[in-house]
Amino acid sequence: MHADLSPVIAATAQWLTRSFPASGGALASALCEVQARQAVTVAAWLRYPTAMDAALLGMAGPGGSARLDWVTGADAALDDDTDAHAWRTWVDEVVASWAAGLLTDPELAALAVAALADGSHSTGGHAEFRRLLAPDDRDREAAALLRHPDLLAPVAGLHRSQLLDRLNQGRTLIA
Repeated sequence: MHADLSPVIAATAQWLTRSFPASGGALASALCEVQARQAVTVAAWLRYPTAMDAALLGMAGPGGSARLDWVTGADAALDDDTDAHAWRTWVDEVVASWAAGLLTDPELAALAVAALADGSHSTGGHAEFRRLLAPDDRDREAAALLRHPDLLAPVAGLHRSQLLDRLNQGRTLIA
């Protein structure tokens, strides 16, 4: 039984970077991956705030990328070799949707990182999520597709209301 979220974080970040790849060479790919991983980590920690939540996810499984692939049109490009895409079963649709929202909305990302103080996962603070919260020009250029609000809107919109509910527990709803 898994008590950590690393398989879900890795698979979901990989799905995001394959669906919205970096523009540029190896450095751009690395910068894009770091931004995706930071957004997915924040989203996963919000979605599964306790070790028990993570353990239940490990038992039940996250659901896979099928709907996300359909929403982005990637399902038509997938081949029939299921072994080559076994990692896709560890993609969490809600985490991907929340991460997409964080990547395209800096205010939402800041609220999400601040909300981690209430959970048991966070070990640091804003510094560990710098590329998500305060991307520099090189980060933005590398992740132009990954941070493009229009491109990510179909994914971010899937579970945006749940993310807002999670961030607004006991507060006035943000839009």
